[in-house]
Amino acid sequence: MTTAHHVRPTRPPRRFASYTAFAGKIERRTPAGRDRAIDGLRAIALLAVPLGHWLLGGLELGGDGALRNASPLSAFGFFAPVSWVLQLLGIFFLVGGYASVRSYHRRTGSAAAWLRGRVARLGRPVLGVAAVWAVLIPVLYALGVPGTTLRTGSTLVVQPLWFVGVYTVVTALTPYCVRASRALGIRAAAPLLLIVAVVDLLRYGPWSDSVPSWLSVLNILPGWLFAYQLGVIWGEGRIDRVRARVLLIGGVALFAVLLLFFGYPASMVGVPGEPRTNSHPPSLLVLALAAAQSGAAILLRDRLGALLTRRPGLWAPVVVVNLSAMTILCWHQTAMLAAAVPASYAGALPGLTTAPDTLGWVVARMAWLPMFAGLLLLIGRYVRVFEPPWHRARPATRALAAALATAFALYALYPA
Repeated sequence: MTTAHHVRPTRPPRRFASYTAFAGKIERRTPAGRDRAIDGLRAIALLAVPLGHWLLGGLELGGDGALRNASPLSAFGFFAPVSWVLQLLGIFFLVGGYASVRSYHRRTGSAAAWLRGRVARLGRPVLGVAAVWAVLIPVLYALGVPGTTLRTGSTLVVQPLWFVGVYTVVTALTPYCVRASRALGIRAAAPLLLIVAVVDLLRYGPWSDSVPSWLSVLNILPGWLFAYQLGVIWGEGRIDRVRARVLLIGGVALFAVLLLFFGYPASMVGVPGEPRTNSHPPSLLVLALAAAQSGAAILLRDRLGALLTRRPGLWAPVVVVNLSAMTILCWHQTAMLAAAVPASYAGALPGLTTAPDTLGWVVARMAWLPMFAGLLLLIGRYVRVFEPPWHRARPATRALAAALATAFALYALYPA
């Protein structure tokens, strides 16, 4: 005869119970009509920015004790496909266009008031990080940090901020993108693709020696407006699954042709020493990748939305990342520097202050990623104050922040 034993159900560890409660709280506060897929796509594109910079950018300690920029792509050309995966700005601009047109149609005031609100949301965090660094630089220099290290750090910090300026400009063009979308549908993106193709033909064709170097600047606006325009068209309901497949297949085909037959660099980010770059300003290869990414994102939208609806545990980090979007963009390089600059006084540390020219560096850099992420979380606790409206800031405080930010920009962009 056996005796029945009552087994007490095991409780999940406290940390998991706390996270479940946190996720449940976010789930309850999420409006029923929230487009979770769009937030999910934005979160993926956002997280690719720090991950890409942390993996594809290195710092090398010189004999003078200063840190300088270095790239593993200089030694490992086969890393280029990694940049295809981590270069998700096409999706970011796509989602930005989609969200902007939806917000534009819901506005209660004028188009100018709507734009001022969007610009202010983008500008406050940029002003904050630039002002803080303007104060940090003289303090760190007084503490003995080499001037070359400070120059390197300022360059790294200012690099992601170009995106905010470009994004602000394309956002200002939202009303015109809406008109183009309604008149032409998906064909509204074609002229942008054509402009970039013509500029590339001029600067890379057999007559390139007679073409002025500034011509490449003409690609900046149409190059990044392309995916944003696709997002507006999508938000207007003018891209169905058939057109999304055309974007995906056409983008992949164009990408392959440009890479295999027209000599475009394989890396989507700049490689030191290479005469050509794809992203600054964007080349036709960037638009091909953006088209493929956009088609894939549109096709996956329903599945992603359903997944985030079923899994509150996945939805919670998406919400946190979206609420901290500008903090992530503006401060992730500072997080890496917060680890590397103090470490430089300890000598060469693999994956942190050594040349990125061995596979050992790659393995070591992967091990440093959790520390970078932890430092970004820590920094974010204090700098997120720059994201909400500065209602309590006095005019003199705002003027001081603007002056400090200008000083930092001049220091970073015009080195002595």
